[in-house]
Amino acid sequence: MGIFTDNGFDNRVTRLYGIQYPIIQAGMIWASGWRLAAAVSNAGGLGIIGAGSMYPDVLREHIQKCKQATNKPYAVNVPLLYPDIDKLMAIIIEEQVPIVFTSAGNPKTWTATLKEKGIIVTHVVSSAKFARKCQDAGVDAVVAEGFEAGGHNGREETTTLCLIPSAREAVTIPLIAAGGIGTGRAMYAVMALGAEGVQMGSRFVATPEASSSEAFKSAVVAANEGDTIVTLKKLTPVRLIKNKFYKSVEDAENRGAGSEELAELLGRARAKQGMFEGNTEDGELEIGQVSSMIKEIKPAGEVVKEVWDEFVATARQPFELRN
Repeated sequence: MGIFTDNGFDNRVTRLYGIQYPIIQAGMIWASGWRLAAAVSNAGGLGIIGAGSMYPDVLREHIQKCKQATNKPYAVNVPLLYPDIDKLMAIIIEEQVPIVFTSAGNPKTWTATLKEKGIIVTHVVSSAKFARKCQDAGVDAVVAEGFEAGGHNGREETTTLCLIPSAREAVTIPLIAAGGIGTGRAMYAVMALGAEGVQMGSRFVATPEASSSEAFKSAVVAANEGDTIVTLKKLTPVRLIKNKFYKSVEDAENRGAGSEELAELLGRARAKQGMFEGNTEDGELEIGQVSSMIKEIKPAGEVVKEVWDEFVATARQPFELRN
């Protein structure tokens, strides 16, 4: 798992990224701008700029502002299915981004190129099978994300509790757990299962530094158990908050709508409409199941400290033995 030190924690994940705590902020679309990434990095975790919702020139701006706001390690997340992937990667290399998290695609495509430039590469997967493929592709670490996670999910529907031990057996490289993690206790649980760090998305949406709309943040805080669901499985499975848009999708699926009709219903910029512009009825509100446990908006630095302190307290609390 690792060793507690006077300055935080020492294990393969903290050494790989040069961070104080093995806590990583996910690169979420419409939420993970430079302010959030810098705040998490300054607090001792690893902040990530989410390039999935950025045009190339916007990404460059966020990278440059992040470098001005922190002297700590930070990363950029790049979905490999992005249409301007060549331009994004060129900017990442030009701006000397130290760490890249890739997702939604084949890790073989860019891993070698990035590593030749001295960039640390981590890939996000939803199964042990793809974790092995990542290791074979030469990535430095892998994020195994369970079905509880918000946003786009794997078709395997494997929950975090089952995925992490399976992925741990599949690979020898550093393993990071994601999906349903929002507390120090949950962090301790997945570390006990073989993870060496955690990646959290939903918990960092509910922060002042997140670039998502205040209306979306309020919807996250108001969410209760059962308020999120995975839908659009005929296209790409996505977990979101139930709202008017979801109801229209549900009605279409119930009458047997095909992928073309669902794609037309989804349209363009539906996620931007909901998460960035604040249309909580007609927009797509991507968030994880752990949103039901998030009850207030607080600074990202406080989130890092709260999660870490609870992890430490849990790790140091002995089990009570009974006869």
